[in-house]
Amino acid sequence: MLIAEQPELVAGLLLLSYPLHPPGKPEQLRTAHFPKLTRRALFVHGTRDPFGTLEEIRSALDLIPAQHAVLETEGAGHELLPKKLTSELPARIVAVFKEFMK
Repeated sequence: MLIAEQPELVAGLLLLSYPLHPPGKPEQLRTAHFPKLTRRALFVHGTRDPFGTLEEIRSALDLIPAQHAVLETEGAGHELLPKKLTSELPARIVAVFKEFMK
C-alpha cells in the first residue's frame, strides 16, 4: 500500500503469498491500492493458498497497470511450503525476480 502512494521508494515489488482475501471470504478483496501500483510486481503464490486461488490472484492482478507476473509454487499453501519440501524455492524466486526486473 505504501508503494502505491510512494512508488519512488522501490524499483519493483516481490510479494510472497499476498493475502488477497481472508480464507473463505473472497468478497473481501485487498486490492483497492492495486490500480495505483506503477512499479513491476512479482507475486509468488502457492497453488493451495487459502488466501486466494491462482485464478483469483490472476484476475486481481489485471487491476495493476504496471508489469506484473505470478510465480506458482506447486503444492504450497500460504506459507509457501510445498507438501514435499525442497530447498530450491528461494533460489528459484531470486532467479525469477532478477530476470523479471531486467
